Amino acid sequence: MTTMTNADAAVIAPAAKATDPEILRRRTFAIISHPDAGKTTLTEKLLLFGGAIQLAGAVKARGERRRTRSDWMQIEQQRGISVTSSVMMFERAGIVYNLLDTPGHSDFSEDTYRTLSAVDAAVMVIDAAKGIESQTRKLFEVCRLRDIPIITFINKIDRPGEDPLTLFDDIASGLALDFVPMGWPIGMGPDFRGVVDLAGMRVLLPEEGERNAPFGRVVPIASLSDIAEIPGIDADIAARALEGVELAQGALSTFDLQAFREGHLSPVFFGSALRNFGVEQLLDALGNWAPGPLPRVAVQRTVYPGEDQVTGFVFKVQANMDPNHRDRIAFVRLCSGRFKRGMKLLHVRDGKYMTVSSPTLFFGQGRETADEAYAGDIMGLPNHGTLRVGDTLTEKEVLKFTGIPNFAPELLRRVIIEDAMKAKQLNRALDDLAEEGIVQVFTPIAGGRQILGVVGVLQFEVLQSRVKAEYGVPVSFEQAPVELARWISADDPAKLQKFVDAHRGEIATDRDGALVFLAESQWMLKYKGEKFPDIKFSALRERGE
Repeated sequence: MTTMTNADAAVIAPAAKATDPEILRRRTFAIISHPDAGKTTLTEKLLLFGGAIQLAGAVKARGERRRTRSDWMQIEQQRGISVTSSVMMFERAGIVYNLLDTPGHSDFSEDTYRTLSAVDAAVMVIDAAKGIESQTRKLFEVCRLRDIPIITFINKIDRPGEDPLTLFDDIASGLALDFVPMGWPIGMGPDFRGVVDLAGMRVLLPEEGERNAPFGRVVPIASLSDIAEIPGIDADIAARALEGVELAQGALSTFDLQAFREGHLSPVFFGSALRNFGVEQLLDALGNWAPGPLPRVAVQRTVYPGEDQVTGFVFKVQANMDPNHRDRIAFVRLCSGRFKRGMKLLHVRDGKYMTVSSPTLFFGQGRETADEAYAGDIMGLPNHGTLRVGDTLTEKEVLKFTGIPNFAPELLRRVIIEDAMKAKQLNRALDDLAEEGIVQVFTPIAGGRQILGVVGVLQFEVLQSRVKAEYGVPVSFEQAPVELARWISADDPAKLQKFVDAHRGEIATDRDGALVFLAESQWMLKYKGEKFPDIKFSALRERGE
């Protein structure tokens, strides 16, 4: 989803001033990171500080405490990773936060890309021991392309890691973005003693003997040199922290709100999500600095959040969040207006109105009926397959929001069903999970078995696990007779049809009916592209086209 560019800032400001106060207090953000950087733990602690929960889970806790609120799927709980995006809403100090927890694993990058189309800011979590990692870099680049403001949280500073100055050099050179320290660790790893809040001129310390104390102690300081006077902080540790702060402040930029909101500068917080350090300061920064709902670009025009008419788009569909009820929820980012339960909204793709009688707001797996919602909110709409990713909803205007992609799969397989009597259940499962984006399903036009496509191999594990757990159908997979899938199109429909007629055994359709060329090899794809220059072979397709 394209947001306004920096050149449009002068246009945004007047529109924002006229916006409903309820819209202005919305903050919709995603958390992005490489796997194991501590993203899910940070999510829970943000909810804890936001008052949304009374007990934060921990990776080493037992029973229900181990099941983080945002990771509800069985395979997520078993493997300790997030493979689907979750939405959680909470309020703190007059600010309404819509937090979108994204998958960290690269095999589920499509879900993350779609989620980033629905946010106005992002928190980038970096492991202090590892610095910038490949998946972090990829997600960062997506944020940069969308001009999404980024707050950086360097996590796990209570464990052995890189020197803070080395980390700054690593992320600054690796990401080509200005970074500004808003906090600084007093010691790292076994020497960790606390965090200096540079903006608030105070030191955050743990309660003595309490590794996981809820909030710790706060000690105001008049100057940075006062760190050495705090009981329990060794002189050498204080001296190194002071030297690091002075070097960083002398070499790095100072914080500028406009540069941050334009995506040129990232404030950096050091902390430990597990030990609560830096988390409250991060949440305050989101409330104070992150932008409220931003304008969204549609094919027809730009839509502003303060407009009277309700508009929104579907960026995610989730089946079976409640396995007992076989539900299907479409996650809608509201782009403008004030929604009220019972409204009739135009489903632009099929041209029909739908009465929205049971909209929901989310807290992880929990939910409650929403009587109203505003631009910036993420609303769930129960439906029976009517809504798909990329669909636009409006009160009456025909709009098509852009920026929600489908990527060509990198792995292609055929499914093997163990019990042929359950073929109907399997077809339903594949349809549901394709709707979510877990898998792409290609149906050969000449007949034959469907071919499944995914970005990463872990998606097949998730597919196998969910089909068995949620639909009662054990399956396995075998190599498909093709290697690549590309969407095909042409400016001249007659030439496209001629190509399809000549290659019927290599043509399939996706779940939207779009034509796909199935190539047996990279060489064959290149050969066909050269032989048929009027045919476009695309690895990217806009959702809803």
